[in-house]
Amino acid sequence: MSIKFLAEDDRPREKFLSKGKNSLSDSELLAIIMGSGNKDETAVELARKILASVNNNWNQLSLLSLRDLMKFKGVGSVKAISIVTALEIGRRRTDQQLPEKRVISSSNDAYLTLKNHLSDLRTEEFWAIFLNQSNRIVHFTQLTQGGINQSVVDVRVLFRTALDHFSTGIIIAHNHPSGNLKPSIDDLDITQKIKEAGNMLSIQLLDHLIITQNSYFSFSDEGLL
Repeated sequence: MSIKFLAEDDRPREKFLSKGKNSLSDSELLAIIMGSGNKDETAVELARKILASVNNNWNQLSLLSLRDLMKFKGVGSVKAISIVTALEIGRRRTDQQLPEKRVISSSNDAYLTLKNHLSDLRTEEFWAIFLNQSNRIVHFTQLTQGGINQSVVDVRVLFRTALDHFSTGIIIAHNHPSGNLKPSIDDLDITQKIKEAGNMLSIQLLDHLIITQNSYFSFSDEGLL
């Protein structure tokens, strides 16, 4: 059923025009993204069902793959791509709010810099923040991505990138898709290797973060550096 056949009060686009974007519910916003429902449900009803499946949480919705979304009746590849695209735009918008050369003065500052890149992933990725002598960010990037349980970083690539950007300090981070914040033996080993390599090059390892969807673990805060 197309949105154009709904009662006037139930048309999200018309409601947007007459009352403004803030008047729309989450399901109405999602309905606009999808454009239509299926033969049994309006776009709003279908959106409501999709959101209910993730406890009405946009962050949880962002974890769904195209295949997950296409399990809902009436959601084909076009609608699924539209949903994922809208959520990706939201993630990038949030990331662009970070000023250039932001100063990192705590583990929470580093977490806020990287959480939008790492918190919602289903596989592990390894990122690094490169800092100058004033602890201002000069560069941050993904270095590797791996499987569900592991993402191995090449220490040589890490420090080549640091040298390319004349960094004097680095903060490394990876995510745990399982949600478990406890460092593994491999996490402890790679942290020690990077710390020792940094000492030789006068590039200090300032912290290593493990990031999950809702929290993080700091090696520095826990006295593990």
